[in-house]
Amino acid sequence: MQYRPLSNTGLNVSALCLGTMTFGEQNSEREAFEQLDMALDSGVNFVDTAEMYAIPPRAETMGSTERIIGNWLKQRGCRDRVIIATKVAGPGRDWLPYIRGGNNQLDRGNILAAVEDSLRRLQTDVIDLYQLHWPARQTNCFGQLGYAHKDDDEGVPLLETLRTLGDLVEQGKIRFVGVSNETPWGLMRYLGLAESLGLPRMVSIQNPYSLLNRSYEIGLAEIGHRERVGLLAYSPLGFGVLSGKYLAASQPAGARLTLYPHYDRYSNAQAQSATREYVALARDHGLDPAQMALAFVTSRPFVASNIIGATTNAQLQANLASIDIELGEQLLADIEAIHQRHPNPSP
Repeated sequence: MQYRPLSNTGLNVSALCLGTMTFGEQNSEREAFEQLDMALDSGVNFVDTAEMYAIPPRAETMGSTERIIGNWLKQRGCRDRVIIATKVAGPGRDWLPYIRGGNNQLDRGNILAAVEDSLRRLQTDVIDLYQLHWPARQTNCFGQLGYAHKDDDEGVPLLETLRTLGDLVEQGKIRFVGVSNETPWGLMRYLGLAESLGLPRMVSIQNPYSLLNRSYEIGLAEIGHRERVGLLAYSPLGFGVLSGKYLAASQPAGARLTLYPHYDRYSNAQAQSATREYVALARDHGLDPAQMALAFVTSRPFVASNIIGATTNAQLQANLASIDIELGEQLLADIEAIHQRHPNPSP
């Protein structure tokens, strides 16, 4: 395993992070324990979750992923070996009414309540990295393009959010803070407030990044480099699309997009065309397509950790093995050529 510094925190996180959003939905607690054990044995010291998980979100499973991780930490007695990251949900009145009424405006009351619930479920005294799952204001996230400003829906002031997080750091309930699904403006605004007011700096940004979505490179990559904010790359396989298993209209039994076809961010015609080329390229070089796609993400200099997930032990084992794959100059050039033909088909 490789390890990388997480900003200036003093933490060294594994270059592969275990994503856990299937725990409690597609994976049982027993299966989740097996995945966690396998990841830890492979050198992974970084586990990412969120209060709203499992995915797809349902009232019956909300918080189940954190509970499973908490049970594992207690049974294994390994809390000191694992860096735990979780997230507070943003507003979701129309689709998350069961999380504090859906009115999660990232204000003081909501954040304080969310932290206490996460600490209880995780059975820990402190959360290593606490992230804002998505902005409370109206902006581009989750693949939305064409920013349209709305004067009547600004959300909670970022300063209130950051001050609340600062209080939690002072209380010792969280160690460091990060954002997710954030824009260049949002990240720079948080950093500016932190610098001018002596509040905690955002040390990470968890945004999508894959061969099908390299939009992070436009704006955010420079900020990440200059401000030392590491990318925690999610969906590096585009919901498994880049493995090639969905090509030719295939619907493998038990696969995520077979079970939940409405998760179609990476399934449009342009993404399918790009995927066919990436899969063919990997096979021409004697590589597993999924491992090539993961190795590309892990190799980017702005990536602090690549969040991998799986529903079977075999998938996880293969994803973990991607850490040992080095992509040669010609292969990287071929990847760039495909990217030029199919730039960001799934933003």
